Amino acid sequence: MSLLVVGLSHRSAPVSVLERASLTADAQLKLLQDTVAAEPATEAAVLATCNRIELYADVDKFHAGVAELSTLLAQHSGVGLEELTPYLYVHYEDRAVHHFFSVACGLDSMVVGEGQILGQIKDSLARAQDSHTAGRLLNDLFQQALRVGKRAHSETGIDRAGQSLVTFGLEQLAAGAEVQNWVRGKKALVIGAGSMSSLAAATLARAGVAEIVVANRTFERAERLARILTEGDDTDVLARAVPMESVPDELTRADVAVSCTGATGLVLTADAVAATVEGRTGAPVAEVGTAPAAAAPVAGTDTAPETPLPGAGADENCPLDLSSVPTGFSVMGEAAVAGMDAATLEQHGAWAAGGTAVDRPREAGHAGAEADAELITALAATAASVGRIPERRRPEPVAEAPRPEPVLFLLDLAMPRDIDAAAHRLAGVRLVDIESLADASADAPMAADVDMVRRIVADEVAAFGAAQRAAHITPTVVALRSMAAGVVAGEIARLEGRLPGLDDKHRAEITQTVKRVVDKLLHAPTVRVKQLAAEPGGAGYADALRTLFDLDPETVASVSRAENSTEKNRGPA
Repeated sequence: MSLLVVGLSHRSAPVSVLERASLTADAQLKLLQDTVAAEPATEAAVLATCNRIELYADVDKFHAGVAELSTLLAQHSGVGLEELTPYLYVHYEDRAVHHFFSVACGLDSMVVGEGQILGQIKDSLARAQDSHTAGRLLNDLFQQALRVGKRAHSETGIDRAGQSLVTFGLEQLAAGAEVQNWVRGKKALVIGAGSMSSLAAATLARAGVAEIVVANRTFERAERLARILTEGDDTDVLARAVPMESVPDELTRADVAVSCTGATGLVLTADAVAATVEGRTGAPVAEVGTAPAAAAPVAGTDTAPETPLPGAGADENCPLDLSSVPTGFSVMGEAAVAGMDAATLEQHGAWAAGGTAVDRPREAGHAGAEADAELITALAATAASVGRIPERRRPEPVAEAPRPEPVLFLLDLAMPRDIDAAAHRLAGVRLVDIESLADASADAPMAADVDMVRRIVADEVAAFGAAQRAAHITPTVVALRSMAAGVVAGEIARLEGRLPGLDDKHRAEITQTVKRVVDKLLHAPTVRVKQLAAEPGGAGYADALRTLFDLDPETVASVSRAENSTEKNRGPA
């Protein structure tokens, strides 16, 4: 097995990079085709969700595979390789399997334990099978990942560790209130009719929203989703479909809007959101949350000089460049020495006192009162050398104006984003998007069941590795049995030549006896070699078998090709 995965996710890259690197359906298909056309890869599959992009491949060379897959990801995402590389992660062989199984169980999701990833994995497998880029390895891997994910959800309480991204987003919009209570009676606008939008609409309907309007570029899909919501047995929501052009008008009626489309540009601009809020409140929408202007100097106090302090950083041997600090050097050390240790400050103190920098290594564990004493000594020495040091009085804290209660709630689950991030600053608007969800989920509690899921993943990775190693020897065993069958057929034909009068009954009995003898001779060795091959380091048994029985390598390879062709046509679980 030479499984390689190269990718980036919310754990390795900022949302801004994920947003730019997102792949359209056409780009994913082209990426698959180009990957299998590349020299190191024989199979390929892409897992692209709102918070991860991963390229899986069966490669024959690790370093060449990493270079090729990274380059292809950069080319098809439109983000330059040099910019993308710092955010990429690489997993190989067993580590790649462990990573993928963890993803399937929801352990690597933004919201731990969410189950939507299983549907996305199934879609990725179907896409690879339709494009004929998934062979035996990736078929086995994805099928097993789906089973592992289902096992984790059925045998543990991982679902309690988190929710779907939709539910988590609605909880963030509700700001601590029960979603059912918060959403009851509200009117919702759902933009898009794909899997995420459909999940959002169904979640809103079950929570008790009064009305759902579905807008989509393909009106028939919006109509189908609205009909499903209306006819559902577990909801009594009023749902209707509208064309995409009606979104601005429908937004003026909606209390909650959820957007998840495949659009490459913004669906809702900040101006459109502001116009909606103005239409409701009858007043211009102000921006909130901007940083207050710097406080003016207080009369009668000293301010930082515009020119460097005498002696402070003026000598090229000075170990600290204090002249670069806009507020000047402070005895309190708040501006110039933020983050510096006492030993570094002592270097500057020694230089200021004697004009020469010193190199005093910081002692291990040097902290506490002794460090404070050194800090004071160094600062005092500096003050004595450069004279009186101006101080800047701290500006009085400015109280932020209270943010008005939201009149419009926006949930953006698209990648790249559908709703302008500038809407965050609009008074009367609460926007939750992928970036804010990532920040909120970083502090989400982990359930104890996560440990159980990790043990399941570890067991399944070991089992998958053993199965793959055992499967690696299967073509050799098949070739061996084919050779034995040929030997039996040849000997029976020779016997018929020597005994032309042999009747059919006796011929059949002799043939069956010879076959049983050959099968019994081969049974124990083939069973044992499969067991040995399944163990770590057992790959060499296939070579030994081919050597001992002088098997034709092309016969073994033809069996492998036949199996691989069958796997490529197998449907998803």
